[in-house]
Amino acid sequence: MPRCFAYLNPMFQPAMRLLAGITQSNPAIVTTTFNHLYVNGTKVRLDVPIACGMPQINGLTGSILILSPTSFSIDIDSTQFYPFAIPIAPNPHTNICAMVVPIGEDSNTLLAAVQNTLPH
Repeated sequence: MPRCFAYLNPMFQPAMRLLAGITQSNPAIVTTTFNHLYVNGTKVRLDVPIACGMPQINGLTGSILILSPTSFSIDIDSTQFYPFAIPIAPNPHTNICAMVVPIGEDSNTLLAAVQNTLPH
């Protein structure tokens, strides 16, 4: 069983989230393992180890559009990329995690800068 984890409510937001899937589409649709708490216009980087497939997307950045609490589209055309797949145990790569890392925000909106994510 993988030992990858991300904090549900980390001290600093927006936070890194683990990936459950990435579609081969334009734009690519990214699904996280739990609510990502991102806002439209967040700039993210996709960190996808080669063991997870889709090596072409590793390190690419893009702006996102929220589709649901656990999915968003990113302005990357992944139609010609290899499929994404989480390694299955007893693979030696079970502790290698694919993740999305927020790196900025669309400066025309700055929505996340005024969003309070602290618990009540």
